[in-house]
Amino acid sequence: MPEAGGAGRARAAVARLSEAVGERRRRLGTAMGEARRQRRLLLLVVCVALLLDNMLYMVIVPIIPDYIAAMRGGGGAAGPSAPAGGNESGGGGGGNRSLLPARYPPAAGGNEDVQIGVLFASKAMLQLLANPLSGTLIDRVGYEAPLLAGLAVMFLSTATFAFAENYATLFAARSLQGLGSAFADTAGIALIADRYAEEPARSRALGTALACISFGSLAAPPFGGVLYQFAGKQVPFLVLACVCLLDGLLLLALAPPCAPGARANMPVGTPIHRLMVDPYIAVVAGALATCNIPLAFLEPTIANWMEESMGASEWEVGLTWLPAFFPHVLGVYVTVRLAAAYPHLQWFYGALGMAIIGASSCLVPACRNFGQVVVPLCGICFGIALVDTALLPTLAFLVDVRHVSVYGSVYAIADISYSVAYALGPIVAGQIVHTMGFVQLNLGMGLANVLYAPVLLFLKNVCQMKPSHSERNILLEEGPKGLYDTIKMEERKGMGKSLRPVGETEENGMDSYHRDLTGVSEEDSSDYEYS
Repeated sequence: MPEAGGAGRARAAVARLSEAVGERRRRLGTAMGEARRQRRLLLLVVCVALLLDNMLYMVIVPIIPDYIAAMRGGGGAAGPSAPAGGNESGGGGGGNRSLLPARYPPAAGGNEDVQIGVLFASKAMLQLLANPLSGTLIDRVGYEAPLLAGLAVMFLSTATFAFAENYATLFAARSLQGLGSAFADTAGIALIADRYAEEPARSRALGTALACISFGSLAAPPFGGVLYQFAGKQVPFLVLACVCLLDGLLLLALAPPCAPGARANMPVGTPIHRLMVDPYIAVVAGALATCNIPLAFLEPTIANWMEESMGASEWEVGLTWLPAFFPHVLGVYVTVRLAAAYPHLQWFYGALGMAIIGASSCLVPACRNFGQVVVPLCGICFGIALVDTALLPTLAFLVDVRHVSVYGSVYAIADISYSVAYALGPIVAGQIVHTMGFVQLNLGMGLANVLYAPVLLFLKNVCQMKPSHSERNILLEEGPKGLYDTIKMEERKGMGKSLRPVGETEENGMDSYHRDLTGVSEEDSSDYEYS
């Protein structure tokens, strides 16, 4: 009898243990489902933030030239009936303006050219200066708080644009947007890389973000022009400000920055100055800057060239970049699909994109009508999509295998690369055209891209790298310390070594070479500090 009683108690204990394990498994499955839904909503928040940033960047294109001309002529704010200056559609004194994007700088020349050029470049200039700080801060405090701060600054900048009455206020609002972008853009892209740690989900998510950037740049000028003509200067900015506010509130609901455990188990990232001297990251950053130079330099110069060389009408000038949106989205889609099937060829997709950009840039001056000029511009945007979609996930992978998997600083470096091109474009491009000519400008940009494409061969063996001792491995060795760690372990279970692209060899013969190249010992790479 005592033996039977002991067996019964043992069976009851096993049943209770089995029930507890089953309950915990059900809770874990529910939590994992919620985590997946949350990351999709966070991707939506980031995409809206990037869309807003690029819409605000381009929405002023049809508004600012008229606005500055009106302030110069009679003072006060420009309105829908204000004389259009260089942007008149001709005829009556009512100033019936075109809804299409204006040229900047306008062809009139003089001090207004300088004012508009500096205004357009000020955003990228301040963004360039703020990115080292924003990247370091993001690595220390996490992604959500800097993203929310960036959205708040962008909201303030947009509201300032709406009520600006002089050039100084416009300049302050534009510069403030650059500060907000340095935090919102960098934190947003880094958040996507962190939440989508496995491939090909990471490439798909980053590709979605790039498509939103492209759509924002395309939709903003007609959006601003239509609302400016029919509702006044303030309305486009107020609409964007409201969307920005709603996006910030959604972020607060999804991931409160001050919630307990928001920084739990997050390691301290590699300093940005160490990432900058990493040769692989430097090659990627150079490619991102070089491939965006043609777009940044053609935006302020192609309108005047089209009018002078082919007698293009205003509607043709305004619609120049419209068809290029579709090959950009196509390029993102193609690269994501190719990266999923052949992830070890990411470097090749980037090199191919730079070759396409170079050839297209050289073809622009040979065009003689609107239909012809659209073709190379579509080629440029298609190539940019290939480069961006292939290399942005590569930056995250390089951080995963060579540094600490915290992404603020590395995407601050990417943002610096973009900002260099767009800070120089509105100011330098016009001077190059004036001193050397439009043909020489395009040949130089095309040659730079073609010559840089072979440099991406340096990334050919990146797929063979494997993490030596990342903080994720440390967390797994120490065991889960809470539901967050348990969920992370379950999400990665079955993926194998998914941080490595498919086709990676088991033996990493490049390890010693990589360590010698960077001058960082294995002890240094695995000695991470935790907060």
